Amino acid sequence: MFTLPIAAALGTAVLSTAFISGMFGMAGGMILMGILLAMLPVATAMVLHGVTQMASNGWRAWMWRARIDWPVVAYYAVGAAAATFAFAAVGLVPGKSIALIMLALISFGGLIVPGRFAPDVRRGSHALGCGALCTVLQLVAGVSGPILDVFFVRSDLGRKDMVATKAAIQVVGHALKVAYFGQLLASGHELPVAVVALAIVLALAGTQASRRVLEAISDAQFRRWTRSLIAVIAAACLIHGLALLSDDLPAIAPVLAAVRP
Repeated sequence: MFTLPIAAALGTAVLSTAFISGMFGMAGGMILMGILLAMLPVATAMVLHGVTQMASNGWRAWMWRARIDWPVVAYYAVGAAAATFAFAAVGLVPGKSIALIMLALISFGGLIVPGRFAPDVRRGSHALGCGALCTVLQLVAGVSGPILDVFFVRSDLGRKDMVATKAAIQVVGHALKVAYFGQLLASGHELPVAVVALAIVLALAGTQASRRVLEAISDAQFRRWTRSLIAVIAAACLIHGLALLSDDLPAIAPVLAAVRP
């Protein structure tokens, strides 16, 4: 499965997306998820993505550890854990197409809603809800970056505080994803240790390289570019979700017909 060209392509993807995430605390992981899903089986892609993102976010959190808002991390972790237990207990989740469409619509909504109604991750209840929502999306679609950032972009945190706190939060989210999908690798999916080790090293290198850029930009630039990134990624999610939904319609139609009164 992991030929030299595939390993080289994955290495380039991990390095470049870690650099992007290091600048904005988002976007890179979503791009990497798309690349991995195109090249690898779902369970393998989810675990490799989770491991590399844990390394990237963990190093980013360590670099900016003095800027982490720990109460936000704690509230998020509680919401994330509750969602994971509920997810495992129910075992019934929306399809990937629905998850991507939801992710896109909520992201757009978070950008346009008036400031007094916008989600703010510094409010405890909002951070709890963010943890639950992002974790469900992580387990269904593999990513939740735009939604996570919607909760941050209207807060009064500075760019370094945002990047640091989001990094700590995402370590929690990706750890839960690795634990959930890691059990599927026991059934014979291939994920060589050398590939994992290389991905971790490149994720750390890309994250470290981004620090100088984050130091150079202003908070105003960071917020402006972040909002633009959310809009672009949300649009891509919406298009991808609608495309998947059209493919799923033949399978969904008999179910809808059966439940129609």
